[in-house]
Amino acid sequence: MEPSPKDGESAAAAEPSRGAGSSSGVVVQVREKKGPLRAAIPYMPFPVAVICLFLNTFVPGLGTLVSAFTVLCGARTDLPDRHMCCVFWLNIAAALIQILTAIVMVGWIMSIFWGMDMVILATERRCRAAAGDLH
Repeated sequence: MEPSPKDGESAAAAEPSRGAGSSSGVVVQVREKKGPLRAAIPYMPFPVAVICLFLNTFVPGLGTLVSAFTVLCGARTDLPDRHMCCVFWLNIAAALIQILTAIVMVGWIMSIFWGMDMVILATERRCRAAAGDLH
């Protein structure tokens, strides 16, 4: 019985001899390594993240500044070993970097991408909450 197209990957993983050659393998887990500033972006509720993206788009750094205060309100980050105040100040530093470098457009672009990351993290939070994996 031939595997269906949906089962193709699992069949190839189960039988490595049928793969493309000796270089075929299975990826177990991929993790993005984040720096301390990027890891300090809080997991906010989706509407708050969209508001921060909107603010960052039109006033660079303002949405990041607002997101810093969500950390003080209990928003989680990817820095669980750091104290809440430290994460707050990391977000303030990111906002200041965005504000100060907005003159040369770098901060504005960084601010927009920061806001997009906030929305992505909020979407992940929403998906985990729907799956019942959120504490």
